Amino acid sequence: MFKSFFGKFKSRPAAVDFSSVVTDMHSHLIPGIDDGAKTIEDSVALIRSLQALGFKKLITTPHIMSDFYKNTPEIIMSGLAEVREALAKEKIEMPIDAAAEYYIDDGFIKKLENEKLLTMGDNHLLFEISYINCPENINDIIFRMQVLGYKPVMAHPERYPFWYSNFDQYKQFRDNGVLLQLNTNSLSGYYGHEAKKIAEKLIDNNMVDLIGTDTHHHKHISGLEKCTTEKYLHRVLEANLLNRHL
Repeated sequence: MFKSFFGKFKSRPAAVDFSSVVTDMHSHLIPGIDDGAKTIEDSVALIRSLQALGFKKLITTPHIMSDFYKNTPEIIMSGLAEVREALAKEKIEMPIDAAAEYYIDDGFIKKLENEKLLTMGDNHLLFEISYINCPENINDIIFRMQVLGYKPVMAHPERYPFWYSNFDQYKQFRDNGVLLQLNTNSLSGYYGHEAKKIAEKLIDNNMVDLIGTDTHHHKHISGLEKCTTEKYLHRVLEANLLNRHL
């Protein structure tokens, strides 16, 4: 009786850390400039937590949005300097750089044509789109990024509900040279069942190029701690993630 009862429970994998990922390339750790860290104390606490999870380097990516977060490279780099100074005072040895998470809107198109955008690695450009609908000209915008020498990285594609019934769209983006960045917390269902299902399907099809924590606050850290025993996290950590080369 006891064997059949306990046989109903599937054993979970042992917890892993993120040391093999090396770099977390998506977070919101600069205080007071978007919906991430509010104070420098928040920034330091979140960075301590990410270090404890095993990350060896951080690339933080504040939002740049025309209507809400009108950040500029100057604002972001000034904030980065503040964070680095705070880490030095606390004797926290964590390399941290900054890029940005660009929201695709009319303002982005103007920036793309007229400014040098903040990137990571080999000119990789992190972008996101509306959760309500996909821009009709998204393919034209992606092509223009590439013509200008950028390597587009789509943030958290598993969170865009309008593609849940059209998985081929993800394949089309990758065929067109777009890298896909998975939010790690999607693997535990943090963003809902459908996002988790798509995240797992992307991993099943070897379509995840990068993973990111997208850390804004301590709830995200708690979610990451839960993710460490997820089967699909183990699987994606075995992939040739670009994180290791940033």
